[in-house]
Amino acid sequence: MTTRQHDWGTRYDRHMVQIMNNPAGRPLYATAARRRTLVAAHVALTGGTLAVMIGGMAARAPWVVLGGIAVLLPLWCCATGAINSCTRGLLELRSRVLDERQLADRHRVQARAHRISVAILFAAVVTLAAVGMARGEFASGALLPVSVVALVAFWLMPLWTAGLMARDEIEELPDEAVATL
Repeated sequence: MTTRQHDWGTRYDRHMVQIMNNPAGRPLYATAARRRTLVAAHVALTGGTLAVMIGGMAARAPWVVLGGIAVLLPLWCCATGAINSCTRGLLELRSRVLDERQLADRHRVQARAHRISVAILFAAVVTLAAVGMARGEFASGALLPVSVVALVAFWLMPLWTAGLMARDEIEELPDEAVATL
């Protein structure tokens, strides 16, 4: 995906376009399989971070939480950056620096992510209701962890969806080949 160069963009916009179009990370997401692996790694890092946070808080072990976050958060940030790079900043760049195709892609990604998030929220509600009915009481202890997981999934679903929907790069044709077209 290429973006048009804007003379009117702010310095921040130009900087973000430059970062999101940096070719240094392309080997990480050059193929659909690599992008799927990258998204799966991000989902696993997110799940691991949530497990450490929820488990550490339940066990009242703040050092476990801090240690787990200290290890997992830098890896999570690198994976987030790689997914943003493979989508060329589709969700991170301001609308004014995206072309019409990119804006349409952004809307398509957001719509699909919304549908998936609604399904996850529905599953969370049904799960909490089923647990409550099976126990004969509402499982209030499960409410916070399930709510946090659903919130994080809702927050990150557009990123994961964009990473999975990203297309392979089109190879640039040499000038001689373009002239013969």
